[in-house]
Amino acid sequence: MEWFETLAPHWVWLALGFFLAAAEILVPGYFLMWLAGAALVTGVIAFALPIGIPLQIVAFAMLSIGAVFIGRNYLRANPVEDADPKMNRRGMRLAGETAIVVTAIDGGTGRVKHGDSEWLAKGCDAQVGEKVRISGSDGAVLIVEKI
Repeated sequence: MEWFETLAPHWVWLALGFFLAAAEILVPGYFLMWLAGAALVTGVIAFALPIGIPLQIVAFAMLSIGAVFIGRNYLRANPVEDADPKMNRRGMRLAGETAIVVTAIDGGTGRVKHGDSEWLAKGCDAQVGEKVRISGSDGAVLIVEKI
């Protein structure tokens, strides 16, 4: 612990806070930022008040527990919404578009063409060449309905 005291502990806490903040950017999960905040506040307290290292560790522990608890409750009450909920769901992005049946939809399944792609489709029966509207998707299978 002697090496820790020679480094001016407030700088160690501040460095730990910035390291944890950078780790939150690299590995997002809304957890490390609360610990980073606690470490930064502990660094400011260690700079402003002449307290020993054991008390600094206790302050960091208490601030960490409080920050995680408050942050968890805040995120539960105000969830982070996706900028685009359909981002990696191409089938859902096609909802409302029209497609052309390339393999007859018989018995509820067939194939449709939208743009330059052919998709498996399920829905009402339709003949080859008929236009259908895409109403959603089930994984990689488009759900279609007659226009």
